[in-house]
Amino acid sequence: MPHLLLAMALSNFQAMTLKTFERDMSSNALANLGWSPRNPAERVLMMLKMHGALSAAAIGHALGTTGEAARQQLVRLADEGLVAATSQSAGVGRPTQSWSLTAAAQARFPDTHAALTVQLLEIVRDTLGEGALDTIIASREAQTTAAYEAAMAPCTSLRDKVATLASLRSHEGYMAEWREQPDGSLLLLENHCPICAAATACQDFCRAELDVFRSVLGTEAIVTRDEHIVSGGRRCSYSIREALSE
Repeated sequence: MPHLLLAMALSNFQAMTLKTFERDMSSNALANLGWSPRNPAERVLMMLKMHGALSAAAIGHALGTTGEAARQQLVRLADEGLVAATSQSAGVGRPTQSWSLTAAAQARFPDTHAALTVQLLEIVRDTLGEGALDTIIASREAQTTAAYEAAMAPCTSLRDKVATLASLRSHEGYMAEWREQPDGSLLLLENHCPICAAATACQDFCRAELDVFRSVLGTEAIVTRDEHIVSGGRRCSYSIREALSE
């Protein structure tokens, strides 16, 4: 019976946590969350989610409208408790208002099957012990690694691998992007964590994901995590640089 319970939990958990964000975006469940970037206010929320604190003028420019139009949306969102403004001094003149998401707004972005996932983790831990939970995490890590390696097979450079990894992670709901830094290193950014509840309940998921990145990018890369959503960061960020050859 314990082995049957573990098998069921493992199958259910993998099916849920590997579910892609694209499917979530079209599901009734997401509609029930009240979040979908279809109207101007929701596009403002998405902009702040992806880029962090911004001025009304910067938001208006990015969305192809005016700063005043963006400010009107921000004021409405502030009344709903979804954004907050802080003043930033930039030398001579009036301070600039910078807008950012509140915790209530962060909660509007989907966390795939959060409550059920956490419940399953607690059942496995309480019923079967930490060893069984380690088995689930290791199995998910192995499956993810295999899928990423298959997708990266045509890649011939570290840059191509990171670009492919960012695309894969975006399709899984992490709102990922990447860029090249002035020093030649690469930066992988994940602006959302669709398994945040599970990762908070068991941070070995975060450890496993870092191990996956290091594995699929190979010994030619040195990967470090600089920002961490579960630890209070706005996003997860990873610095990736080529290992020095001996």
